[in-house]
Amino acid sequence: MQNIYRTAAVVTIFSAIEHGLGFLYRIILSRVLGPEGLGVYQVSLTVFAVFLTATSSGLPITLSRIISKHRANNYRRGEQSATTAAILITIAVSVPVTLLLFALKGPFTKVFSDPRCADLFYILIFGLSFTSVYAVLRGCFWGNKRFFAYSLVELIEEIIMILVGVSLLIVFQTGIADVNLAAIAVLISYLCSFSIALVYFIVRGGRLRDPRGEFLPLLRSSLPVTAMRTSSSLVNSFISVLFPMRLMAAGVSSSRAMSEYGVVYGMVMPVLMIPSSLIGSIALVLVPELSECFYKKEKEKLSALVEKALNVTLLIVGLLIPFFVVCGGDVGALLYSNAASGKLISSCAIILLPMSITMIATSILNSLNCERQTLFYFILGSLAMLACTWFLPKYLGNGALCVGMACDYTISAVCSLIMLSKKTGALRSWKYFLRLTVAVLPVVFAGYFMRQFLVTYFSYIPALILTLLFIGVLEATVFSLMRLVDLKALLLRFFSKKAKA
Repeated sequence: MQNIYRTAAVVTIFSAIEHGLGFLYRIILSRVLGPEGLGVYQVSLTVFAVFLTATSSGLPITLSRIISKHRANNYRRGEQSATTAAILITIAVSVPVTLLLFALKGPFTKVFSDPRCADLFYILIFGLSFTSVYAVLRGCFWGNKRFFAYSLVELIEEIIMILVGVSLLIVFQTGIADVNLAAIAVLISYLCSFSIALVYFIVRGGRLRDPRGEFLPLLRSSLPVTAMRTSSSLVNSFISVLFPMRLMAAGVSSSRAMSEYGVVYGMVMPVLMIPSSLIGSIALVLVPELSECFYKKEKEKLSALVEKALNVTLLIVGLLIPFFVVCGGDVGALLYSNAASGKLISSCAIILLPMSITMIATSILNSLNCERQTLFYFILGSLAMLACTWFLPKYLGNGALCVGMACDYTISAVCSLIMLSKKTGALRSWKYFLRLTVAVLPVVFAGYFMRQFLVTYFSYIPALILTLLFIGVLEATVFSLMRLVDLKALLLRFFSKKAKA
């Protein structure tokens, strides 16, 4: 268990750096491209994501689980055969899809309401096959518990995208549209991460074996995951078209509608997805362990790991919600110079809870061979999201997207927890959740009144900093008193390590 914690800590550090850099880059893009340009950029990425998920998304986690199964049986040849089969499957799908999209470029371009989106999409599609194979190699690293390599290549990809993007958008004057330059930066980062992963795979003894016997298990398990994630990308793409259309039907201009979409998905969602880096790190480390426990029928260990994962996820959410609720408006104004995004961040903070539970629970269930169930839960949530996007924009504007996401994640989270309880036994995390709720509520109220007090005596930045410090200290105190975290143990461990050093 200690080894899992250490590995999770290392992965979390890499993930936090990666997401932090990505977040800063998104701020740069929001200022260079503006809300409308950011909306165009986001729509193109969303449509590209449909094809990327269709060609590879289910394979990494399935390959990871199959490799874990072979590792449990000490069957090295099976690991290599499964990796070979996954690579061949993704090439067999991604290459024809790429060729077909270019052959049908004229008709397909009409899918986009803004022609600039089509230009960006066809820049990105050049990298489809490369990044699909890279996703499979990542699944191989994952299943073999090479978390350092997995995380390092991801970080390098992010750094390359940022360096190229900043150079093209700010340093050099190319005469090419800014949104196109941002897409070129993404493409270059895809090509680089594929090259680095391939070299690492070969250097570490990666070999291709006869894949016969591995195709059917891979396809049988990966298709539900691929269907779920492809459907998710399709839903997001459909929403990127449907939401502006519904706003325009309510009398909003096309430019304003695209800006409203850009605010939610280009400004608000990157902030709300901050916990995903931490939760993703937990899932990354736990999935191979959970799969091995599942196949070895170690139910007690499996149940303990699931409870730990849920409790840590709840703690992360509980720590962040007070900051988002109290300071969300200031964050939006400070980062994006956009007051509307700040209000939405504050209003949507509660979405962090079902969103985070869905992330960790879905990863756990997929590692336990429950891909079909998670697909069904996704469909239920997506139907609620689409209904909100159709009926509510006239009354709530871009708030309709936030309500839709809340309904979507809540349905998925509740269903996933019910299934987890059936697979691993009664979940004890609800007790932890109740204590966490009791701790979070006074922190939110105290933080709100403290901010109101501080802004009357201090300027904007000092008031924000003092509010953040106040919430942090209050959380440490209340969470410790409620025995949600053991500060004494953490401090003793920290100082003991420092003394040994």
